[in-house]
Amino acid sequence: MNRRLIALTGLAVAVLFGTLAESRAEIDPLTGRPLQSGGVWAYTPIPRKVVDYNGPYPPGTIVVNTPERRLYLVMEDGKALRYGIGVGREGFQFSGNFTVSRKAEWPDWRPPAEMRKRQPDLPEFMPGGPQNPMGARALYIGSTLYRIHGTNTNWSIGRDLSSGCIRMLNEDVIDLYNRVNVGTKIVVLQ
Repeated sequence: MNRRLIALTGLAVAVLFGTLAESRAEIDPLTGRPLQSGGVWAYTPIPRKVVDYNGPYPPGTIVVNTPERRLYLVMEDGKALRYGIGVGREGFQFSGNFTVSRKAEWPDWRPPAEMRKRQPDLPEFMPGGPQNPMGARALYIGSTLYRIHGTNTNWSIGRDLSSGCIRMLNEDVIDLYNRVNVGTKIVVLQ
């Protein structure tokens, strides 16, 4: 059995039983994905980092690079603060220019009817808190149903698993939340 098939089988078992490891692991040379013993993909944090930036957007802009699974907060002097993100799965990604229309700490979650239709076991309402999938903070993206928000599933960062929202580690979304205001420009790239 080849290593890729072992890795995919291991992932399916891990997801089924909720046992994805949150630790550093060796890299599979065939897929470039982190492995844990037994071929299971492991969660490796994507560290927040100041990087060089020479793009077209002015300081203060949030740039979501969906294919790269990174969010940039453009800063002065050709720099940007880069964060790892989780993005929408195939068919749930979006792009465009928006603004932060609202900010919330420990937001409540009301899954849209379309989401509950796809996943009937979802609640109609969940109060904010550590078990809430919206995480510690949320930045509302214009008049869309999408948010930049925290997560209670750290292993989803760097992956395309959401129903369209941009997920961040709670410590990263708190950092971003404290740096931006309502009205901040958001550019989502595909």
